[in-house]
Amino acid sequence: MAKKIIILFVTSLLLAGNVSVAQEVQFQGNAKQTVGVGETFSLTYSVNAQGTNFRGPAMGNFSLLSGPNMSTASSIQSVNGRTSMTVSYSFTYYLVASKEGTFEIAPAVITVDKKDYKSNVVVVKVVKGSGGSQGSPGYQNGNSQGKNQQSIQSGPNDVFLKAFASKADPMQGEGIVVTYKIFTKLPIAQIAPKKISSFAGFWSQNLIKENEKLSQTTQMIDGEKYVVADIRKIALYPLKSGKLVIEPFELDCQAQVVRQTRSRTGDPFFDDFFNDSFFNNSYATVEKSLKSNPLVINVKPLPDQDKPADFSGAVGKFDFKTEIDKTKLKTNDAFTLKCIVSGEGNIQLIDKMNIGFPPDFETYDPKVTSNINTTAAGITGSQTFEYLVIPRKPGKFQIKPITFSYFDLAKRKYVTIASQAYTIDVEKGSGDNNSVTYSGANKEDIKYIGSDIRHIKNQTFTLQEQGAFFFGSFSFFILLILPVLLFIGIILYWKKQAARRTDTVLMKNLKATKIARKRLKKAFDFMKKNQQDEFYVEISQALWGYLSDKFGIPLSELSIDSVKEALEKKQLKEELTGQFVETLKNTEFARFAPGEKSLMVEKIYNEALDIITKIERELR
Repeated sequence: MAKKIIILFVTSLLLAGNVSVAQEVQFQGNAKQTVGVGETFSLTYSVNAQGTNFRGPAMGNFSLLSGPNMSTASSIQSVNGRTSMTVSYSFTYYLVASKEGTFEIAPAVITVDKKDYKSNVVVVKVVKGSGGSQGSPGYQNGNSQGKNQQSIQSGPNDVFLKAFASKADPMQGEGIVVTYKIFTKLPIAQIAPKKISSFAGFWSQNLIKENEKLSQTTQMIDGEKYVVADIRKIALYPLKSGKLVIEPFELDCQAQVVRQTRSRTGDPFFDDFFNDSFFNNSYATVEKSLKSNPLVINVKPLPDQDKPADFSGAVGKFDFKTEIDKTKLKTNDAFTLKCIVSGEGNIQLIDKMNIGFPPDFETYDPKVTSNINTTAAGITGSQTFEYLVIPRKPGKFQIKPITFSYFDLAKRKYVTIASQAYTIDVEKGSGDNNSVTYSGANKEDIKYIGSDIRHIKNQTFTLQEQGAFFFGSFSFFILLILPVLLFIGIILYWKKQAARRTDTVLMKNLKATKIARKRLKKAFDFMKKNQQDEFYVEISQALWGYLSDKFGIPLSELSIDSVKEALEKKQLKEELTGQFVETLKNTEFARFAPGEKSLMVEKIYNEALDIITKIERELR
């Protein structure tokens, strides 16, 4: 220790003398010219003056382990009583070569005395090699007999993954946010999901957007400083009550650990002095497999007391309004009625409105438009249901007030919002001669057909004897009875259709394929527009909605197990059941996995379209 103090004292005396500093600024980048695939190497930018605002280049062709790591170095020379000092600043990146080729790394920029300086372009050739950080200079396997001894410094708690739930006991339909955080004391890279958590019994929505920069903080744990980053953040809405388990999330990553080198020169002073310097430390890349903790969510049921008859599961805080484009029109003309639900909560699970249209109105399935905003706090937005309605008879008609009910979490009670009633005044249109009903002959139907008496035809007729008369024949009675049978058939068919319309499960079953194809078409449009978040939402709703409607399974009971059971009851081939389950898993994995998803979009779309088509063909 005394020797170190003497050296520092002598250095300070030299610095106090006549010191000259080099004036010309030199900014240089250096790296190993040839590296192997998978090899870890360093890229260093050095400047011989004190600089600020260092801006490093993009490392698009290499994986970044850490950097820039700043260090300083100085050298002192004394000649003929004149002392000169050289100071240099270094900015070091640790990179991994991932593919073969010759790559140029763009210049870095630094500011010295309010002037910007650019470094040179660094060229690195990557060749096929054994890979791994074992190709790094100075690395030795086993117990080395050389002058330097190395050891990798890493512990089991240097990097770990943990899951957090914003609330452990929500009510059914109440949104919670599950966050997966990674805690690390080491530089990490190449984070790759290994197993995505399943969310059986929940409706899920990813809250971290594609390629969004991860927010990082620092946290002290047991006296150790960790860098903390949110890897995934998912909004979950429970579809049923009870104990629901969220399985662990697993991922792989690469961690950069210190490989400490200790010099052995035989001199205790020099060994102790130089082994304290970070220049004797190098780095190694270690594969880490991380697994989060499981979460248990105890979902409380919604109260049955005062539950409205039209309540369909909406939970949160919502507003409701209706709009109509016209109330006066003619028969066979159309008008549009819009129902708009907006607010915060499980808004994407609202899929229908309770509207009582007059029987003389022809209606179609509503066009549903979603405007959803996902943030770290949850999901807000609006759902618009647009109904196209065509009156077929003239008269004045009433559309009763439309009600929308939801459970208000803040008030802990059910709330019902009613719209105004609408009076529709329908006049007789000009095309009523082809309408369903008639109230009399139109004036245009009566025409003046002649200006004189039409004479009886007086030419000679050729008479032929007929062997039988049509009246009383078999054909006569068939044609006489046929209208009666046809009328009875129409009545029976109409009653059957009316009964089918009241059977909600049957109607959903019949419309399941049509609705699924509509969603797939919408997903295809999102795919062409490269709107990946919207694409995965539509694909997921197409698959799960198809199962719910086709097999009469409530959304709250949908899970991988219930899917398998429903498909097996229909005696589908085991191959089809496995393919459908695999498609569901692939969709959820691609939807929530971080990183580039564009390559998976078309594959997921084709899988979803293929399996729905195959199941429809098999069920016929």
